[in-house]
Amino acid sequence: MSLPVVLSWADVQSRLQIIFPEGTPKRLDCTREIAAKTVFVMLYVGAISDRDVWIRPDQVTRMTDDQAASTSGDDRLAWIKVSLSKSKAPIPGRWYAVNTRESIRDDTLRNGLVENGAVVTKPDVAVTSSAGRYALEPGFASLFDPALDEPAFKAAAEAWAEGHLNAGVRMRIAVMRGGAAKSSEKVKVEFPSGESRLMSPGPSSYLSKAVIETFATKFLKAPAVIFLSESGNKVVARDDKLARDIGLTIKAERNLPDIILADLAPVKPLLVFVEVVATDGPVTEARKKALQAIAEDAGFSPDQLAYVTAYLDRSGSPFKKTINELAWGSYAWFAAEPEGLVELVFGRGGLR
Repeated sequence: MSLPVVLSWADVQSRLQIIFPEGTPKRLDCTREIAAKTVFVMLYVGAISDRDVWIRPDQVTRMTDDQAASTSGDDRLAWIKVSLSKSKAPIPGRWYAVNTRESIRDDTLRNGLVENGAVVTKPDVAVTSSAGRYALEPGFASLFDPALDEPAFKAAAEAWAEGHLNAGVRMRIAVMRGGAAKSSEKVKVEFPSGESRLMSPGPSSYLSKAVIETFATKFLKAPAVIFLSESGNKVVARDDKLARDIGLTIKAERNLPDIILADLAPVKPLLVFVEVVATDGPVTEARKKALQAIAEDAGFSPDQLAYVTAYLDRSGSPFKKTINELAWGSYAWFAAEPEGLVELVFGRGGLR
């Protein structure tokens, strides 16, 4: 069986960064240099599961730049034999030290490429065995065909992701792409009432859209938008009539949150204050107290109030940067994982 034509490891890395976009779990383990070199070696030796060819992690450590440049079939077959030998002779210019095989096995392969469906393991080989155990999934391997031009590659990569990444991961990727998009087009937000508003382009507007169109419909029985603003304190929408109907007076001079939602289903409506965090500005203890004062001035009791900080993704820097500031008794919600809601519990005396 002939060996597949190989790209350079740098070109492999470029493709990996497109195959596994922002939002992919363990993305760094699947896209960094050591991952690209691991995939390169697997292609170099033809380690693709339907060929029944498998590699050991230490083979990646034995590769050199000179050897990687030798891509004829004979050179590759000769290196395969050498790479599987038990020789302990020095290898000038080897890519990695011998003990790097553990991190290749654990981080790059098991936790990264295997978890994301790009690499498969041979089921009848023990972890401690010296036999090869890892091979590329055939569809994934085909994404590195040098004959694929850019449009064909991107289409193939999307098709592969559709078939191999689960629905939750695909949703996270879509949200991350939307939140990071640099577009000059305004963001259209559809309200629960059927009305719509346009917001300035940017991550904060995209997050506000997700809060109103997704969060509100998932976690509120009869959602309504009372107030919506965007960066620069520009008021996008305010429903003064609804606010008056539920007893809330919106004063423009007050330090209002990005979004005020209401759940009109309970006899006593639930008021939800939402801060949208694309960079900073979560619901801190001080912010919570200020918002609570606004509601209490209008006659709302504490059990009618909820405080939510909305983020794009929990793996992103905005959440990591502000998690220590989040107020007890508030919630965190992530647009990339819309089914979940994190509650910061304090003083209950145990799990419930």
